Amino acid sequence: MLMNDHASKLHRRHATPGEGVRSTAGFGLPRNLLEKGRDRVKVMALLVLGGAGFSAVVRLALATASEGISRTELIGIAYAGIVAVVAALFYGAARAKRIEPVHILRVGLLFEVGLCFTISMGNVWQIYAAYGHLPFLTWATPIVIAFPLIIPSPPRVTLLTALAAGTSAPLSVLLLSRIGAVTAVSSDYMWVSISPVIAVAVAYVGSRVVYGFNVDIAEAQQIGSYHLQTLLGKGGMGEVWKATHRMLARPAAIKLLRPEILGVGDGITPEVALHRFEREAQATAMMQSPHTIQLYDFGMSDDGRFYCVMELLDGLDLQSLVKRFGPVPCERAVHLLRQVCASLAEAHRSGLIHRDIKPANVYVCCYGLDVDFVKVLDFGLVTYQRASTDASVRVTAEHTTQGTPAFMSPEQVLGDRPVQAVSDIYAVGCLAYWLLTGETVFSAKTATEMMIHHATTQPDPPSRRTDRTIPQELEDAILSCLEKDPSRRPASADGLSERLAAVPVVEAWSPERARRWWETHRPEAIRPAAV
Repeated sequence: MLMNDHASKLHRRHATPGEGVRSTAGFGLPRNLLEKGRDRVKVMALLVLGGAGFSAVVRLALATASEGISRTELIGIAYAGIVAVVAALFYGAARAKRIEPVHILRVGLLFEVGLCFTISMGNVWQIYAAYGHLPFLTWATPIVIAFPLIIPSPPRVTLLTALAAGTSAPLSVLLLSRIGAVTAVSSDYMWVSISPVIAVAVAYVGSRVVYGFNVDIAEAQQIGSYHLQTLLGKGGMGEVWKATHRMLARPAAIKLLRPEILGVGDGITPEVALHRFEREAQATAMMQSPHTIQLYDFGMSDDGRFYCVMELLDGLDLQSLVKRFGPVPCERAVHLLRQVCASLAEAHRSGLIHRDIKPANVYVCCYGLDVDFVKVLDFGLVTYQRASTDASVRVTAEHTTQGTPAFMSPEQVLGDRPVQAVSDIYAVGCLAYWLLTGETVFSAKTATEMMIHHATTQPDPPSRRTDRTIPQELEDAILSCLEKDPSRRPASADGLSERLAAVPVVEAWSPERARRWWETHRPEAIRPAAV
């Protein structure tokens, strides 16, 4: 469990450069860079296919226009055709998703060697047949240089591959002389070897630069035991990335927090900020409600970024849900809101206040075989409800307004009363308003105007903002959450949940109805139901 080994997370992660990178499968690069390597292999195959195909077509057209096809032209057409066919097969293999990218890169190196031998044989034979002397330079030379610049591979592997490809020129001369196609003396082997030797040296140096650059990128994307893969979102507090564990198959979501969110730069040292973050992360990790996002890990990276590692969810937040599909039926709103209350009830009993309940922080997803399952996010930025003389209890920066203006309680706006559990209840009322109407409680042109409304303006009943019928019991519950006076709101999340459960609905939001909705709108997220 996280608490049993939290001591390892109190300090910054320090690793030998490349340690996290080299533990990944194949070529010492993480999977996302290997996938990019697959794309580069496809580009290289297309370039070779285009060049060889064009050469074959032009040669064939010129030969057809003349009186006949000479032996030299026939050799050139045959070799260009062979190269085009091999490149087409290689491109097809690179496109096959069932083939791991690391295997594609390995085959790419074999393709380089085979391509150089094919081209060298064709060039040497064709030039000798046309002019009676051996070529000083073949097309294998630029290919040896270009491959490591396009297809990433460790410098040692590049060197061995380049040496094998570079020997294609002298070896082609040797093979062709053995079958009597060319005549070569000792000095010919030296001359045809000069350009491959230069190409091997350039390829090795280029590989060190390109591969080193890829490793630097991979190390910059390493956070603790996790490797960042895809940027999922960016906001005022930081970034959220999809990530994978270096040793486990489990995917995760990593939130990178801006240091100033934790008070760094406001007279607070990174060490104190990390201590604050640690306390709240530990408290969050102790929560066991299935409707609270699971926290796997937390800490501060080598470059001073705070991060928390959470479970990766398959679904969409309530902001996106309503924007894409419109307001939800009353019975579904009750179903979703009660799950939010379940998460908050446990947090409040632990003395934790969320302070930023809003549609973007409530995720509805497919969770195992369950559908329409709610997860409350961003419990890494909570505050303690209980008064404390310990200044390190608060996570976020001092003298800042925390929360989202459209969902902030009057006491958060004015700062005249402590932020308590009922402050989250107010935000749940705003959330319910959004679910039923597709609009925020108040409309405003600026954040300041919005906060003034929350502090002073009485809200319209949600039934006035929608054509749908809203049960009076549900509307009363929402308006009670939106009371300006905290003492007049529901006293607890449990109490609000019970009140919502008593709302009469025409048809309950059953698991079957939920599954039908997901099968219609998000079928890719649905797992087969248990038999």
